[in-house]
Amino acid sequence: MRALILGGTADANSLAATIARAGIDAVYSYGGRTTAPAEQPLPTRIGGFGGVSGLADYLRREGITHVIDATHPFAAEMSRNAIAACAQTATPLLALERVPWNRTSGDRWIEVADVVSAVAALPDGRANVFLAIGRQHVAPFGSRPQHAYTLRFVDPPDERLPLPGADVIVSRGPFTLDNELEMMRARSIEWIVARNSGGAGARAKIDAARTLGLPVIMITRPPLPERPRVERVSEVMEWLGHRTCLGA
Repeated sequence: MRALILGGTADANSLAATIARAGIDAVYSYGGRTTAPAEQPLPTRIGGFGGVSGLADYLRREGITHVIDATHPFAAEMSRNAIAACAQTATPLLALERVPWNRTSGDRWIEVADVVSAVAALPDGRANVFLAIGRQHVAPFGSRPQHAYTLRFVDPPDERLPLPGADVIVSRGPFTLDNELEMMRARSIEWIVARNSGGAGARAKIDAARTLGLPVIMITRPPLPERPRVERVSEVMEWLGHRTCLGA
């Protein structure tokens, strides 16, 4: 057995640690968007594969027998490539996918399909907006320059942002409810734009918005073809034939 973890998330990191403890031969793959990714207890590769054909070639060349897609829920292109490459090579594929957040009492969500729709959903008048969507998606908001934007990145931006005067926070989560409440109050945040990433690690900003009664423009997950999926590391381990760590 030789597994490939398509990672870059906290769930993927937890899976890598569990697989390493179990002594399974595996490789961890990063997309390469983070300058200083978390160290892994497994051999690591960074960068793209070159589309479906490149990933299929890699699976054959490296003798990969199992692929676990533990990428971000919005890394749709990578997930689609994995589905196609695994079909081409008859390699078993399993997705480790976070449960999406669900609207609860007190939430003021405006659900939209994509970033362009999120830009359109912002108010016309000036507002203090927290963009919690990652740096590769901020450019479309340049068409609404009247707003005061707060951005939060894991790494400092390596080029000029398309949002003049944006307040940039460089910090790595997870963040607590108290952290998020303090940040939003200090910057008088009035609107939040977020992607429905799901999971516990990034949820505090959603809970903070509810506490403060703030509207959240929530970008829904991109559609993907059907594929086997689980929500827990223990279920991945069982799929790999290791029935240990079943509480994870």
